[in-house]
Amino acid sequence: METAAAPFAGLTPDVILNAIDSTGLFTSGQLLALNSYENRVFQIGLDEPLGNDSKGTKFVVAKFYRPQRWTDAQILEEHAFVAELDAAEVPVVPALMLNGTTLALFQGFRFAVFVRRGGRAPELGDRSVREWLGRFIGRIHAIGARTAYAVRPALDAQTFGIEPSTYLQAHDWLARDLREVYRSVIAQALDGVAACYERAGAVQVLRLHGDCHEGNVLWTDGAQSRGPHFVDFDDSRMGPAVQDLWMLLSGDRAEMQEQLADVIDGYEDFAEFDRRELHLIEALRTLRLIHYSAWIARRWHDPAFPAAFTWFNTPRYWEERILELREQIASMQEAPLVV
Repeated sequence: METAAAPFAGLTPDVILNAIDSTGLFTSGQLLALNSYENRVFQIGLDEPLGNDSKGTKFVVAKFYRPQRWTDAQILEEHAFVAELDAAEVPVVPALMLNGTTLALFQGFRFAVFVRRGGRAPELGDRSVREWLGRFIGRIHAIGARTAYAVRPALDAQTFGIEPSTYLQAHDWLARDLREVYRSVIAQALDGVAACYERAGAVQVLRLHGDCHEGNVLWTDGAQSRGPHFVDFDDSRMGPAVQDLWMLLSGDRAEMQEQLADVIDGYEDFAEFDRRELHLIEALRTLRLIHYSAWIARRWHDPAFPAAFTWFNTPRYWEERILELREQIASMQEAPLVV
């Protein structure tokens, strides 16, 4: 879905604070913008501690959703999944139920409020941390497999490959001399994705985090709360389990194979991992690269995007994307990682 120009132009500090006040919480006037391009996210101070929190928590995080990206039903379905995980004592941060709902509306802006949970990036170079993350992802997937999303879209070749690449080519984002080259490389890349899916066979799809990289996992070192917690399920979709594993990997093939083995060791304490999904890792990486370019292009009318992605839509950018896809075409032809 696409939105009108400057979708958050009317989201002034007064509107933000008044929106939170409208839920029955009372703000102190403290307001800090947090890093987010898709939505607008703020840390907000409260006059009184939240609920019955004896520790005196006086901050919340408010997420104002990008207009027209998700329907109300799709947002609420994600909220319900995270609440289900929280009820099962999986370390996630659910949206607060305020006035009988987790999704509020104020002056045309939809938003949700969360308890503030801090933390740092996990030490992915530590084997025990990788196993720990694997265990919690296994728990997320064991619960995610209980039922399917009814209204949120799937993560597959159509939604992350065919549709976004068609959009890019239809809206003249590429320089004329690169269009035919891009069209040819995209066709080869999507053929490679299809071949990977064919080799994997009919793998199970389930409710995922969907964007499970180290930036969406926060680690705390407190005596009573040591370990990871998972945030930002905004991209949660139906898809193969390996989608929530491969973004935790880095380095050369041997390093990634070792890292993946540790994650799966932890994962299989709570959920079975189908090794056929290893055929999908490079296919999913390819789809993410295609989708990312279209994601920026579709939001170029939002002033935050030209300011943040100054290198986008230059000839060099598209030349690098073409080279990147060619490298992925070769990677998809290699044997998968083995664990």
